[in-house]
Amino acid sequence: MKIWPFSRKAATPETKSLASPDAAIEAMFGLTPTSTGIVVSSQAALRVPVVANAIQLISEAVASLDVHVKRIDGGVEMDVPDHPVLGLLRDEANEWTSGFELIRQIVVDALMQDAGGMVWVNRVGDEPRELIRYRPGVLTFDLDVDTGERRYCLASRPTPARDIIHLLPPLGRAPLTLAREAIGIAVALDRHAGRLFTRGARPSGALKFPKGMGEESVKKARAAWRATHEGEDTGGQTAILYDGAEFESFTFNSTDAQFLENRRFQIEEIARAFNIPAPMVGDLSRATWSNSEQKGREFLSYTLEPWLRGLEGALRRALFSDNERQTHVIRFDRDDLTRADLSTRATVINSLISSQTINANEGREWLGLPPRAGGDEYLNPNITGTANPETDTGNTDATE
Repeated sequence: MKIWPFSRKAATPETKSLASPDAAIEAMFGLTPTSTGIVVSSQAALRVPVVANAIQLISEAVASLDVHVKRIDGGVEMDVPDHPVLGLLRDEANEWTSGFELIRQIVVDALMQDAGGMVWVNRVGDEPRELIRYRPGVLTFDLDVDTGERRYCLASRPTPARDIIHLLPPLGRAPLTLAREAIGIAVALDRHAGRLFTRGARPSGALKFPKGMGEESVKKARAAWRATHEGEDTGGQTAILYDGAEFESFTFNSTDAQFLENRRFQIEEIARAFNIPAPMVGDLSRATWSNSEQKGREFLSYTLEPWLRGLEGALRRALFSDNERQTHVIRFDRDDLTRADLSTRATVINSLISSQTINANEGREWLGLPPRAGGDEYLNPNITGTANPETDTGNTDATE
């Protein structure tokens, strides 16, 4: 069910400024050439493998995390598993979009568009019923000149800000826009690589003629050579040279010209623009077994965490009522990204239980196991012989 918001009373016109309209239009239609002379539109940028990989990696990593609604009680965040907002974020955002697809698309839009990722919240009364992502240009916003307040329009009709989930990119520009020059160089290198192994990038050799040979004779010899040796089915034919002509083959080593190094550097440059460790996008030249886990933690701390914090705030602002915003938060579970192997996790959990930092049921919850009877007590299983040492009348001296 869709409730169209056009019946709402239009807001009073105020002085406002478009949010970088020129940059948005240029980015949408790819009108701005880079220093290489290559126009890099959004679709052209996605044809560069490292760009597509970076956007897919960040968006799917965020969307893959389990999302929770928590209630703040005395400074402690408690799960609210039956909150209606969870159905929109975990199951179906609307009749044609799953929660995973919606969150992924919000992050993709924020990575690629200066306007960020925007979603309209369809409410019935004060309860969200649908989350709808419109194509770019349908849901827009203006900025107040003085305060920077964002005022939203859906199909040119004013829409309350509380009905919009808006994830803004950092620095006011999307990473794809900021990396456009680096992407342009990568496109130029890709095009050169395509020509490098054909006749476009370099000649295969040269015909040398003795002095005194007329221009017409040179043209005829060149035409004969091309007809014999430069067609599609001319490989392996015997070369016949006449009038003292000689053929000198050219060799060109792209590595000697640092071509491969330049291409690898562009991978690092584009990864740097998206704030991703290079090994995460396939550059394993400096990756080792010892630093791969550290790179994964850096990916969470420096790449995903700012997007997760921004998305949590945007969802909280738009999906909760005024009263709920004071007591409820939305959290993405980061443990899936930092989870170590089972042996390491078991050792850590056992140490925490032994030091009575957590109880047995809390440790079982970390492992995805149900609670057990008596597991809520803080006991050290290494020195405690009974579930309740206060009722134990036997000898509890560990030294005997």
